[in-house]
Amino acid sequence: MHQLSERILAGDPRAVARALRLVDDHSGDWLTVLKDVFPSTGRAYVVGITGNPGAGKSTLTDRLIEVYRKAGRKVGVVCVDPSSPYSGGAILGDRIRMSRHALDPGVFIRSVATRGHLGGLSRSARDMVRVLDASGSDVVLVETVGVGQDELEITRTAHSTLVVMAPGLGDEIQAIKAGLLETADVFCVNKADRDGADATIRDLELMIALGTESVLAASRARGHVVHSEAIDPTAGEAAGPSRLAWRPPIKRAVATRGEGITEVVDALAQHREWLETTPEGRARRRARLAEELREALREALIDEATQSLRPALEAAVARVEERVEDPYTATESLVRAFRER
Repeated sequence: MHQLSERILAGDPRAVARALRLVDDHSGDWLTVLKDVFPSTGRAYVVGITGNPGAGKSTLTDRLIEVYRKAGRKVGVVCVDPSSPYSGGAILGDRIRMSRHALDPGVFIRSVATRGHLGGLSRSARDMVRVLDASGSDVVLVETVGVGQDELEITRTAHSTLVVMAPGLGDEIQAIKAGLLETADVFCVNKADRDGADATIRDLELMIALGTESVLAASRARGHVVHSEAIDPTAGEAAGPSRLAWRPPIKRAVATRGEGITEVVDALAQHREWLETTPEGRARRRARLAEELREALREALIDEATQSLRPALEAAVARVEERVEDPYTATESLVRAFRER
């Protein structure tokens, strides 16, 4: 085993910081380290925190750290900030809101830039979560950038997805649009002391109730149901077989004052229990791992094809530019060349 891997498994924060840098840069022995620590992963509970810009995700994350630490949990945090499309830099300002935890040995916070990667996360975020998991974190919080309606990569990384909303960010039409809201395991209406909080909760309840059969079918395939057939898992045994479905609860919070945070943590704990004790929950975990493998395979194939076909790719670009060949025929030729290698 790599010496760095041994130090990570021992919980050495310096080793963890070094490994996260290697993983983010894809440099040095980063892949060897990930292979070494993988058998020691799978113990941490991974919570994805996502939502619109300005909803208060960072402040809510800070409060979640506080609650988990009071419960004696070791917490790892990955905060993702957008990179500038011009300079490539990022402010990484989320850690400023969590600075009061900087000296806590039970908290490890890592800020990372997207580096142009879409989906609300950086390309290395999932691997960073594994390093924090292997180092002994009980809970890993992953805060995404302020995402849009269809940037859903966090659902393939986290066990539970917490979608943070705030009053005044949309109307009832916005609430029933497909995309981010349909993937929530728990909703948190933050800044609930503002006008419009009741309307936001009502719109979310409407969205949950207006499920269509096609969305229900697709949701079942993921082991994730958020619409009318799903029921509250606390409804009791009388609920019957449909109790296996999960209905995302909606919680109020005022993160700046620490109000409602315990209720959010309790809702996440209920979802974790559902994942671990129901067939649909276990099916969802398996589907998430299958999607991760497919994505890793796609990235590996793209990298390998780009490197091995570099001269042919440059020649194809020249032919397409001169209109000698269309891009579709050129792509087919490149695929055939890659298969024949």
